[in-house]
Amino acid sequence: MKRQTMARMLAALTLMLLAGCTALQPWEKGEFAREDMQLGAEALDLSLDDHVYFSKEGASGGRSFGGGGCGCN
Repeated sequence: MKRQTMARMLAALTLMLLAGCTALQPWEKGEFAREDMQLGAEALDLSLDDHVYFSKEGASGGRSFGGGGCGCN
């Protein structure tokens, strides 16, 4: 009984996730090209995040990976 319920829930979740996978029509792509839809659109938030990150890391530069700094955590 419990296994069957779990299988049904998994199937329902899979169907819900697959419903979101669709190809965009050409006239719909403009919505995703807006500046506020881009990653990192919030410059102030990114600036504050960078300040905290660089303060903790003891280094400046990109955010591609952690590490470096003085190692005195």
